[in-house]
Amino acid sequence: MSEEHRETGTGWPEPSEPTRPSGPAGEPDPRPDAPDPDELSPLAPPAETEAPAETDVPAETEAPAERETGTSAREPEATAGGSVARRLTSAGAMIAVLLALLGFTLVVQLKTTSTDPTLAATREEDLVRISSDLDSRERRLRQDIEALEESQRQLRSGEQGRQAALEEATRRADELGILAGTLPAVGPGLTVRFEGPDKAISSARILDAVQELRGAGAEAMQIAGSDGTTVRIIASTYFVDAAGGGLTVDGRRLSGPYTITVIGDPATMRTALNIPGGVVASVQDAGGNVTPEDREAVEVSQLHAPITLDHARPVS
Repeated sequence: MSEEHRETGTGWPEPSEPTRPSGPAGEPDPRPDAPDPDELSPLAPPAETEAPAETDVPAETEAPAERETGTSAREPEATAGGSVARRLTSAGAMIAVLLALLGFTLVVQLKTTSTDPTLAATREEDLVRISSDLDSRERRLRQDIEALEESQRQLRSGEQGRQAALEEATRRADELGILAGTLPAVGPGLTVRFEGPDKAISSARILDAVQELRGAGAEAMQIAGSDGTTVRIIASTYFVDAAGGGLTVDGRRLSGPYTITVIGDPATMRTALNIPGGVVASVQDAGGNVTPEDREAVEVSQLHAPITLDHARPVS
């Protein structure tokens, strides 16, 4: 190996440098794009590239707000979890409140459905009066039952039975005569006066009043017009609005105001007329007026012609 090889330490001869034109001895190539001779050498070390200056950054950098409050970056996560829990708790409370309101609404609806709206709107004193009237009617019916049972016992006993049968027949004939309107009647009762325009005291409202009085125990009735025309009211009596105003009752024309004279228990019949939404209220709503007056004794003197039955026969 030559001395040159030992100096390079490679054991191999160094490659010859490429020839290049040069200027005068000792001067570099004047061409502007001529490569640097050192860069052409394969043994030249690569140029060191300066790395950007590293900025010393602490491993854990705390934000100023964190240093002041003493909280770490993990605390917002815990706060978010607490907010979710609070929202869930609020939702549960809201569901419970809605369920409670639903149950309350159902209970109120059931109570409202099972309650009579007419009685619910009635004043306490009216309810007491209605209850008292019903008790009175019950007592009268029981008395009638007892009287009939007594009559039955008397009829089953000999001579005394025959006399009792005659008396019973007379009494029943009188009752039937009053109900049929063929006999006059007298007793405690009411006079009910209807005043107002024709639409307020129409035939339908007069008929409603008659039905309410019958339901309250009226035993005899008659109706009179302003000119004094009077008609006995019985089971077959009809009411029609007359042409040009007024009423037609059983074929006779009456003009208002009208007065109904009725025999029966005054308190019971007056309560029946004054129930909420009843006769008095409906006539007043239409612009009319109803005035019931208690009487210790009224007389129903107008008679009705006997009715001839064409089809009905007693059952033997």
